[in-house]
Amino acid sequence: MLNRRETLGMTAALGLLHGVPALAAIPNRRLSNPNASPAARTLYAYLWSQYGRKTLTGQQEQGSGPTNPNGELDYLKRVTGKLPAILGLDYIDPRDNAAVNDRATAWASSGGIVTLCWHWGAPDIGTGYENSKKDFDVVAALRPGTPQNVAMMRDMTEVARLLKVLQDRGVPVLWRPFHEFSGDWFWWGKHGPDAFKALWALMYDQFTRVHRLDNLIWVLGWAGQNVDPAWYPGRATVDVAGADIYAKDHGNLAPMFAQVKATVGDTLPICLHENGPVPDPASLGPTSDWLWFMTWHTRWLTGTDQNTPDQLRRDFASKRYITKDELPAWLKVKA
Repeated sequence: MLNRRETLGMTAALGLLHGVPALAAIPNRRLSNPNASPAARTLYAYLWSQYGRKTLTGQQEQGSGPTNPNGELDYLKRVTGKLPAILGLDYIDPRDNAAVNDRATAWASSGGIVTLCWHWGAPDIGTGYENSKKDFDVVAALRPGTPQNVAMMRDMTEVARLLKVLQDRGVPVLWRPFHEFSGDWFWWGKHGPDAFKALWALMYDQFTRVHRLDNLIWVLGWAGQNVDPAWYPGRATVDVAGADIYAKDHGNLAPMFAQVKATVGDTLPICLHENGPVPDPASLGPTSDWLWFMTWHTRWLTGTDQNTPDQLRRDFASKRYITKDELPAWLKVKA
């Protein structure tokens, strides 16, 4: 009987017969999780194939509110005639999380790529954006059996359950936990790099070993104001690295790209994991080879102080940028 690794290798070989590219054979271009699903491995190989050549367009959604469902996607389609390659979603509101999974599934089934973040409210306080900025005793939470640890593990288990739903539906996920960790505004960034790295290691172990979530591509996102290598957990638990910035007229962000690359080198592709203004595609190249950008929602997309309609039309028509219609058909998930 074939073991799991042999089965995955055979799946890759069979994929070649059906027009799916070979999984990356270079060791440091393999996913950190050796048991990664074929869908995750295929997506990761595709990302590596584009890195340094093209940049995938991305858009974060506000959520499925009653007044503006799909507002960002509708706006982009109306203004540019195109949709982004990557849709960003957020496990921010437990009342919406089942619908988040449904929207993720629909997006992947229609040929798009899914990325998910989690504005994790302090576990001993409650959910929501404002609670994610309140403090939480991370040192106590890392000690098994403490009230903080019990609350943290409860929340982690629930989000693992949500991600398992997507795994069961065949959806690979660019998983971006603890985003902007090197800032001091979210609780996971308030206690320094060692505490953060311990949190990252704990979640990685829980999700990959305990919950056997093999559909995740782990995305590490520095805050652009502080791309400090002291916060880097290491290649063994990271698949994509990035930073973010919201400054107007930020140019191609070559210095920020260089800061990330100084830490990860050529072992990881580098993304602009959040942004306000979309970078000018004409300015991207060897010193700012962002794998993707992810424009934030509402006013960061639609505000003319961030992105004008004419500029968005130019950007989404650029040969440098990949939109949803340009993604290969074999990435489409059959959920």
